[in-house]
Amino acid sequence: MSKILVVDDDEMLIMMAKFILSTRYEVVTANSGTEAIDIFLKEKPDLVLTDLMMPEMNGYQLQQELQSHCDKPVPIVFMTADESQESESRGFEMGAADYIRKPFNPPVLMRRVGNILENLDKIHGLEVIASIDPLTKLMNKSTVQKEIDKCIKMTSGVLIILDLDNFKAVNDIYGHGTGDKFLTQFAEFIRKIIRSEDLAGRIGGDEFIVFFNGMYNESILRSKIKFLNEQILIAARKLMDPNINIPLGVSAGAVFVPDEGTDFADLYKKSDQALYNAKEEGKHSLSIFGTHQHAQNNLPNENISQMTLILGERNDIPGAYFIEFEIFKKTYQLLSRMIEAYGMDLMLVQFTVEDRDYEEELKKVLLKSLRRSDCVSKVGNKFLLLLPKMTAKDIGNFKKRIFARIDSSQIDKIGFEYESV
Repeated sequence: MSKILVVDDDEMLIMMAKFILSTRYEVVTANSGTEAIDIFLKEKPDLVLTDLMMPEMNGYQLQQELQSHCDKPVPIVFMTADESQESESRGFEMGAADYIRKPFNPPVLMRRVGNILENLDKIHGLEVIASIDPLTKLMNKSTVQKEIDKCIKMTSGVLIILDLDNFKAVNDIYGHGTGDKFLTQFAEFIRKIIRSEDLAGRIGGDEFIVFFNGMYNESILRSKIKFLNEQILIAARKLMDPNINIPLGVSAGAVFVPDEGTDFADLYKKSDQALYNAKEEGKHSLSIFGTHQHAQNNLPNENISQMTLILGERNDIPGAYFIEFEIFKKTYQLLSRMIEAYGMDLMLVQFTVEDRDYEEELKKVLLKSLRRSDCVSKVGNKFLLLLPKMTAKDIGNFKKRIFARIDSSQIDKIGFEYESV
């Protein structure tokens, strides 16, 4: 409900205006300009309806005072018994939204106030739609690109593309609703690493862009990416599952300005190339394009420790390792080679789920029941397991242990197959 502030030194007029307007709007009142300023700052009304001629502070002076407290124009309507065109003209020159004669006609007052508020809503709505991503409330693609393009022409800094790692698995396993909540949470983390002079926006899907104005410290940038990766894991465990095994994180590609130019399209390509490098190097990290990147790659004393951080699993919770099916295939192929070369026991197990509503529950059972060395994936309605150091003689006890943890009403609806690799 829109809120209207009515200001007049005539108590009877205030009572009449409130009686008429309160059928549709929330109405607050003030008997003087000084009181109106205090109420305006506290209540933040959508529209001010004020008498033009008041003692101590007239309507024009009130408008000027209110405007001094606001960045945007204050929607204000003057009420007056003055019939002169001069006063009306002056009111509109000062930015009045409308001019109403006293004594006013109730239907006319309601219609004029309604038209003004409707136009304000349309203007505000159009501004939001034109510049803001509706999900994350960051700038949308066209707006953030335009703002960064203007900024890089005037200042130095670093342009970074951020891309969530393995986010597709969140949508596939937990649904797009959860995925949207996760993106919203990630946008909040971005807000925490930027300053008022920085720019940030969503450029599509799970990809975001940030320009750190005047930033030139590589170690600070890396600490910011590290912070994002830490917060992503914390949020995922709270939002989805404390035992989540999706290797979530963020990869970042950066390019320094003006070192690599001041053309946005060119800088975007370079940061995108750096992002690709970060993905190729193991994800969850920052890669910097150009001379900065080459300098980093030429630090032999840091490479191996940095690589172990990139390659190592960042989730030390118990339970099996859940991976996407394409990665599962590669893992199966690698382990098959190891069996041929060195000899080891490896069992491939398949659970087929008839009741698709039970899939998520079965996934939880498997992940909690298996060892950290075991590997789980899902394709269609099938869960696939790779179980090292398990033989055919062990499979009976394994099946009994798993099915003991499955809902009894689901046991006959779940198929079970196995084969030694």
